Amino acid sequence: MHPNSIFRLKGSDADQRATMEALVQEIGFGMVFAQTPDGPRVAQSALFSTGDGAVQFHLSNGNALTKYLHGTDALVVVNGPDAYISPDWYQGANQVPTWNYISLELEGSVRKMDDDGLVALLDDLSTVNEARLAPKQPWTRDKMDGALFDKMTRAITGFEMEIRAWRPTFKLSQNKPDADRLRAADELEKQGKKALAHLMREWVQ
Repeated sequence: MHPNSIFRLKGSDADQRATMEALVQEIGFGMVFAQTPDGPRVAQSALFSTGDGAVQFHLSNGNALTKYLHGTDALVVVNGPDAYISPDWYQGANQVPTWNYISLELEGSVRKMDDDGLVALLDDLSTVNEARLAPKQPWTRDKMDGALFDKMTRAITGFEMEIRAWRPTFKLSQNKPDADRLRAADELEKQGKKALAHLMREWVQ
């Protein structure tokens, strides 16, 4: 998390929480970090926000984290759009290069899910992501052989992390004059960084 408080979320606690949960659900992918007897390890996973203060994910049974996560504390990092910001895009002199980005750190305790919970997680993940492909007819696990599905799920483990700390960074040039921020957003638009440019224009108000 960036130490400058200007890059924090604004609004009521409820609004901030809703924004962070929406970010997890919209991006739907992140990194899971934890300490193991073999040293710190990280894994990448699809993420599902339960909407009530927890995030769910699954890992391969062969992953270096899987056998150690249950009952431990972990850190999940969700990264949004990011881009390099050139000093030439600001009007004032003596500027330095920087990087704008959105990132969310989630810290909490992890528990292993049972088999029914894992299957429900897989169904939730496919439902959310298949809906984004409309008008394509959504894929469901009914389309595959049940025995094969069971075999594949035995090769993975589902987890749920109860989030006790949310640490967001929304670094969108809030520390610059509006004219400079909007000029940088225009330049990012030219570079094809439309999502970050939009947030710099519309979110920082």
